[in-house]
Order: sequence, then C-alpha cells, then structure tokens
Amino acid sequence: MEKNSDIEHITGLSEEDAARKLYEEGFNELPSQKKQSIFTILINILFEPMLLLLLGSGLIYLVLGESTDALMLLFFVIVVIGITFYQERKSERALDALKNLSSPRALVIRNAKQRRIPGREVVREDIIILREGDRIPADGNVLFCSNLLVDESMLTGESLAVRKSDWDGKTKPTNPGGDDMPFVYSGTLVVQGHGMAKVTGTGIHTEMGKIGKALQTITQEETLLKKETSQLVRNFAIAGMILCVFVVIVYGMTRGDWLNGLLAGVSLSMALLPEEFSVVLLIFLSMGAWRMSKRQVLTRRMPAIETLGSATVLCVDKTGTLTMNRMILTSLFSRDEFYDVDKNGHLPLPEKFHELLEFGNLASQVDPFDPVEKEIKNGTDKFLSNSEHVHKSWKLVREYPLSKNLLALSNVWESNERQKHVIAAKGSPEAIIDLCHLDEAQKREMLSRVQSMADNGLRVLGVARTIFQEKKLPETQHDFSFEFIGLLGFTDPVRLSVPAAVSECHTAGIRVIMITGDFPGTARHIAREIGLKNPDRIITGPELSQMNIQELQEKIGITNIFARVVPEQKLAIVNALKANGEVVAMTGDGVNDAPALKSSHIGIAMGERGTDVARESSSIVLLNDDFSSIVEAVRLGRRIFDNLKKAISYIFSVHVPIAGLALFPILFELPLILLPAHIAFLELIIDPACSVVFEAQKEEKNIMQRPPRNLKDKLFDRKNLIRSLFQGLSVLFFVLIVFLFALYLGKTENEARTITFAMLVFANLTLIISNLSLEGSIFKTFNSHNRALWMVVVGALLSLVMVLYVPTFRELFHFSVLHLDDLITILIGGIVSAAWIILINIKLK
Repeated sequence: MEKNSDIEHITGLSEEDAARKLYEEGFNELPSQKKQSIFTILINILFEPMLLLLLGSGLIYLVLGESTDALMLLFFVIVVIGITFYQERKSERALDALKNLSSPRALVIRNAKQRRIPGREVVREDIIILREGDRIPADGNVLFCSNLLVDESMLTGESLAVRKSDWDGKTKPTNPGGDDMPFVYSGTLVVQGHGMAKVTGTGIHTEMGKIGKALQTITQEETLLKKETSQLVRNFAIAGMILCVFVVIVYGMTRGDWLNGLLAGVSLSMALLPEEFSVVLLIFLSMGAWRMSKRQVLTRRMPAIETLGSATVLCVDKTGTLTMNRMILTSLFSRDEFYDVDKNGHLPLPEKFHELLEFGNLASQVDPFDPVEKEIKNGTDKFLSNSEHVHKSWKLVREYPLSKNLLALSNVWESNERQKHVIAAKGSPEAIIDLCHLDEAQKREMLSRVQSMADNGLRVLGVARTIFQEKKLPETQHDFSFEFIGLLGFTDPVRLSVPAAVSECHTAGIRVIMITGDFPGTARHIAREIGLKNPDRIITGPELSQMNIQELQEKIGITNIFARVVPEQKLAIVNALKANGEVVAMTGDGVNDAPALKSSHIGIAMGERGTDVARESSSIVLLNDDFSSIVEAVRLGRRIFDNLKKAISYIFSVHVPIAGLALFPILFELPLILLPAHIAFLELIIDPACSVVFEAQKEEKNIMQRPPRNLKDKLFDRKNLIRSLFQGLSVLFFVLIVFLFALYLGKTENEARTITFAMLVFANLTLIISNLSLEGSIFKTFNSHNRALWMVVVGALLSLVMVLYVPTFRELFHFSVLHLDDLITILIGGIVSAAWIILINIKLK
C-alpha cells in the first residue's frame, strides 16, 4: 500500500485527450456486433406475404394485358416497401440506442474527478476504478488493489477467482489466469475487493477481442405476445388460403373466367391477411423500450414490457431508490452525550466529539465514492481542518473489508511514531459493539441510544479505535482490542417524488414493500414519511431467518417493511410473494442481489450505483435509481399493452369489411367491388395507423386506477373478438347497403364501386378514431394531441380526393366522378356507421 499516497494525486486523462483517443482509436467494442444492411432489410421486406400477393396480382394484370394496372401495383409495392423500410429502420435505431445504454458502465477518473461512463467510451490510458460486482470494461495494469479477486473463467475456463497484485511498472502482460498477476482483462468480473487500473487495450486490442467473442446484452426474445400474434397470423393465413382456392374455383366455374377468378382469389387473400400483426408487435415493443429509456428506464429484456402492466408488488430498496442516497451527517453521540449537527453546524464542534469524527474519517476511503464516507470527509474538512486530528502524512498499510459475518471494516494506518499502528473501525453498531467486547449492560445501554437515533429516521454507524504495537498484523479484526468511541447518525432525505408515486401505486392496486439493511426505527420513520401502508408491521432479518416458508407466506401478506435484511434474504421474500400468486418487481444493486433479481418476474437493477452482475441478472435497469421512474415504467407498460390491444382490435375490425367486400360479389355473382389496387390503397392507411397512430396514443386517464392485468389474460380475448367482429360487420353492413343501393338506382359498375370505396375509406377512419379510446369516448379522441392521427386522416382524405378527381388516377382505380347525390349518400352512410360503431363501443364497454 506504499503507492497509496501517489494514488491520491492521480488525475486521469482530460476530457479533451479522451475525446481525441476515442476519435483516433474508435469505441471500446467488438466489431462482431453487426447491424442489418439496407440490402438485407429490403430482401426481408420483399418476402412479406402482402408484397408477394401484390406482385402476383401485377403479374396477372400483365397476362391480361392491363399494363397500366400492373404498373400501378408496382408503384404500390414501392410505396409499401418505403413505409416498411422506414418502420424497420426506426425500430433498429431505437434498439441501437438501447444497446448503447445497456453496455457495461465504467467508473473512470478524468480531470481528477470520478465519472461513470458507458464502457464503450473507455479509451487507452484511462484510469478505471474496480469495485466488487463490476464487469471490467477493458484490459489494464493494476495500479493498486485491496483484496482484489477477479473471475476470469470466461477467458480461461477456470471457475476459481484469481488474486490480483499491484503492477511494478516493469512486468509485461501475460495470458489470463494465475494468482497475484498485476493485469486485468476486459469482460472479466470483480468478485471481491477493490482497486484501480490503467487501461492498456480496448475493443479488438483486448484478450476478449483476440478470441472474437461479442457480448450482446439486448436480444429479441420470443415473447408471449409474439407467440399469440404469430398464432393469429397463422390461423388467418390458413383461412385465407382455403377461401382463396374456394373463390378461384367458384368464380372460374360460374363465370368461366379463371384468370379473373385467380385475381379475385388473390384479392380475398390480401383482404384476409393481417400481416400488420407482426409489424405492429415489433414496432410497439421497440418503441416502447425506447420511450422507457427517455424516462430513465432501460429495458434489457422485451418480455419485461409485457409483465410490467401485471406487477402487483414492487419490492424496493430504501437507500437511493426511495431516498436521495445523499447522506447528511446530522447527529453525533460520544461520551454519553448527543450533539445535533443539523442545528449547530454553523458553530465549532465541541472537543469531546473530535475523536469520533477523526476516527470515522480514518475508517473511510482516502478518496471516497460512498455517500456516507463522502459526508464524513466533508464533516472532517469542515470541523477539523488544520487541526491535529487530520493526518495527511500517515500511510494506509492494510484494510480489513466488510464481510457477511461482520458488518464492519477497519483501516490500519502507519503513524509518524515508529512501530505504531493506529486502527480505525466503523460499521453497524452491533458489529462495532461486538468488536469492542462490551459487557451486557454496556451493550443494552448503547443499543438503546442506537434505537433512539433510528426512531428519528437516522442511519447509524458505530466507530471504534485501537493502537497496535507489533509489526505483524493479525488476520482478523477480532484480534484487535478495540475501544468504543461513539455513534454517527446520518439522514438520507426522501425523494420529493416518492410519496406521490407510492400513492399512485396504491391506487393502481400495487403493493409497495420496502427492504432495507437499516434499523426498524429508521425504516418505520421513512415508511410513514412516504405513506407506506401498515408502517408498524415490520419483519427483521433475524426474524426472517427463523421463519419457515409457510409462516413467511402468511406474514408477508400484511407486512410491507423488512429491516436489517441482508441481500441473500431478498430471494426468500421474492419466493414467498410468488408462492402467494403475486407478480413481483424487485430492485437490487449488489452481487448478492442477483439471485433475487433473476427469480423475480421483473428484476430492476440500479444504473447509478448497481453492479454489472445485478444489471446482467435484471430485466430492467433504472438509470437514475429513482422509485418514481419505476412507477412511470409501470404506467408505460400498461399504456403499451393498452395501445397494442387497440391496434389489434382495429386490424381485425378493418379486415372484416375488406374481406366481406371481396367475397360478397363472388357468392352472389355481382360485379367485383375491390381490386388488388384498392386493397393496397387501404393498406397505406392501415399500416401507419397501426404502427404510428396507435403507438403514439397517450394513456387513458384511468390507467393507474385499474388493478394490475392478469398475466394469463390474452391480448385478443373473447370480449375483444366480439367487439371487433361487431364493429367490422357493422361497417360491412352499411357499406354493402350503399353498394346495393347504388346498383338499385341504376349506377354503373364503376360508379357503384367508387361510392362504396369512398364510403369504406370514411368507415376505416371512423374505426381508427373509435378504437383509439378504450373509454368509448370519440370526443376525447378528437381532443387528444395525437398528431400522427391527424396526419393519417388528412393524408387519407387528400389521397382519396386525388384518386377520385385526378383523371389519370381515377382511370387506374376504375373509378368514376362522384356527384352531389353520391357525396350526400356517402356522408349520411358515414355518419350512420360512425354513430353505430360508437353505440357498439358503449354497449360492449
């Protein structure tokens, strides 16, 4: 630890130097993370069933000698490719943004300040800080370390972690593996201790790069929604093929025109094929994940978006999630006397408390990162600077780290006096009391003081000291004879947004459970401050360890506070909640939180203070560690599922009249109403309506007043099926009435087709508007700020006017000019069908 004084003066790279190296040497990532090329995307789009049907229809028109119709269909193919390509690229850009966010984070020193940056932005010669649970972002030389153990199994295959030592400035890098080597490697994992390293290689110049492995943290997984929509598409496709064959045979046998029969069959297949389902699902989940990232919530696994809306319990850490993780030293206790720093902080600190602050500082890191240690250092600088209680010349020669068995740590300092070691210890009051070997009476007295501080919402730490004359230091902290000095009390202010967010959770039918390592009194104080239910019912870690599974399942139903809990006990809490049928979201930040995060339905890792192990075990990463962001994610999850439901209902509804109009004339030997070009035109409205309009729709006002969705609920259940079927059949009914009425009045085939098509476009827009609100209020939809809706509506109406009144387009679509009486018929039919659809929505609400 002789290097420690040099470490204090490390400034790291400047931001300018880091930016220059990043520009010259590239990002710290492996080249195997390939994007889809534009050519690949286009090839995939061309094999979409709808486009193949359009191309098939164009071929039939060419055989029939209708070259203009064939060219028009080719135009539609190009337009559909353009729309689909835009949607694909938009989704890919959203996923790229998520991948950048989800890359392992690195803590570096730049301009003498600690900064947390994406691992891909680490450059050669950066100084990186290594902490327990972190994934090492690049290869480097260890400048200093304390109890540093690294798991290098992904490079060596050896399961045992290896010890690291300080680099002597001469030894050259070797292959991974073996104890006491001064080198660390990209992708390996710190399992114990801490240290600092200087980066020597990034990207392809690392050991990982040589092997050529790529770590991709975001993958598209087969979600329940994808399986459900794939099944729907498959069923529709089978039905479409059967009906297509049926139509071709019937048309050919009754009219003797097999080519036009094939055209009619293709038209029906296009009308029945809901190819929008898979596109909509991809767009919604990708854009949903992107929208969440804008609210500081990173979605690492797509199924989490589905599950969020079903969460019934949120298990959250107190520190940093419910509170600001900004510790403020407010109370001191030493020599049977309390001192209120909060009230008297502007006055000099009384002498009797100097030693408490002095040894609290000596038991902390020299350049602290932990909020508690930062506050101790700030207090020392404020009250003790330029006094004999600050020891800048002392050398730190050994650290005894915190362990599972003893929640205390000690720093051994070499003082200016020869052969004299000064040891400072701090930790949980119970651990410090244990180290000081207090008798039962002293122990009870001290714990009562601790309890009174905890009841005021303070986090309490004990401080002890000793002097050791021998040269060889003992193996454990217990081998020292510590003297108890006193207690430090810190307050961690509750985040301002938390009480409202907790209240919103309760309204939404979601329980909030607080899990903390603090005292029950501290937990109770915070619970009351944030409005948690049943604040006086508390289960402590020791009580939890004595419970069997059945007892915990019973008590957890009415208990929302767990205090003095160690990370390993979180798994028992999650399993008990799951056994009670709850859908559990769990937050965590440490290595030991990983099993609980993995076991919960939605694991939520902390982005700011969380370890990479926790992030890799989670479904979601909270980039700002704020509880209100979790509630926002739940709201967004519910919104995404709602809007998906609306989009699927609309797709089903709109395909009913299109398929009906394609089939009806064939069954009753009437003129064909819809040709492939007409269906392609309608797809130009349907596609953006599904993937843009419904995706952009804001959530319903009552979205957080509903109980959580049952995970077993289907996206397209019987109620939605009946509602969509009624909507579609009602549109089909009124459109057919208009068509038959036009024929009855003696209109020509083209005139009847034109009136019917215009009416269908109006009805299509009515379906979009009526399905945008689950509350069945069309007026709320009109007042919404969904700009995409009005772009689609205006675009559809302008396009309709163009194909009706521009002679070239009118001939291509086989339309005729609409007269005043035709427009009146369409207007009346449109109003009646719209009113009927609204009535259906209200009845089926």
